[in-house]
Amino acid sequence: MEFKGVYTALITPFTEYNTVDYAALERLVNFQIDSAIDGLVPCGTTGESPTLSHEEHDRVIAKTIKYAAGRVPVIAGTGSNATHEAIRLSQHAEDAGVDAILLVNPYYNKPTQLGLYQHFKAIADSVSVPCILYNIKGRTGVNLETETLIRLASDCRNIVAVKEASGNLAQIEDVINKSSEGFSVLSGDDNIALDVIRMGGDGVISVASNLFPRQMERLVHSALDGNFDEAGRYASWFRDFFSLCFIETNPIPIKVAMAYAGHCREIFRLPLCTLESEEHRKVLIETVDRMFRDIEKGVF
Repeated sequence: MEFKGVYTALITPFTEYNTVDYAALERLVNFQIDSAIDGLVPCGTTGESPTLSHEEHDRVIAKTIKYAAGRVPVIAGTGSNATHEAIRLSQHAEDAGVDAILLVNPYYNKPTQLGLYQHFKAIADSVSVPCILYNIKGRTGVNLETETLIRLASDCRNIVAVKEASGNLAQIEDVINKSSEGFSVLSGDDNIALDVIRMGGDGVISVASNLFPRQMERLVHSALDGNFDEAGRYASWFRDFFSLCFIETNPIPIKVAMAYAGHCREIFRLPLCTLESEEHRKVLIETVDRMFRDIEKGVF
């Protein structure tokens, strides 16, 4: 399977009773697919996966697969800081019919590069579905070095892509240059997705596409088609929103924006909570309103 385009890192909607809102999740899945998104990623960071119970985690993945009904690939977040737990989550996702799994660096443990190699290899060896590694030092405290990544891709036939959210463009370019043909490099940050594609990358696993999937699809596919002027026009339009999505801890801003647009309730699982700053809320809502007006005018 080739991974190219825009894959939305789905939020997880909750009810007023703080349970998963599966009706809202189904609406989100249909909204994304109707907007021509390339794939869906449930139970990632943006989906508040650290606060989902194992039962909820399994069920959100299974329900997303059911709602998508084969229309787009579903890439399930099944990583953990415990290898045995990641294996269980990954095997369950495979049994549920997922198209691929996303495996974040083990967090808090701060393993060595050898430990990272053994961790990811053990998970990849336990399943047959494609595996996408997720390198995000800012969240996990450890960087997946290029040499380790290339070794894993060479030794494990089903490690076929990386979500690169190190924020280090030099490292990402090194991965692109050293990876074999058919290995996909996806940006983990919306704001550098265009830069990554310019360097030969394949797309993005996106936060912003939760609210603006069609516009992110146009940005990324324009770039993949070599139309960088059009892609740049969309990137400029998105610039403020990309920054605002991280004005406080992700997924707080995007979920506030999604709730404002009527896609979900503004409910989080502790220790996440709503925006601390009313000024942040004001700027975020004003920006979203401006973007909606541009869409209504047919500008974007």
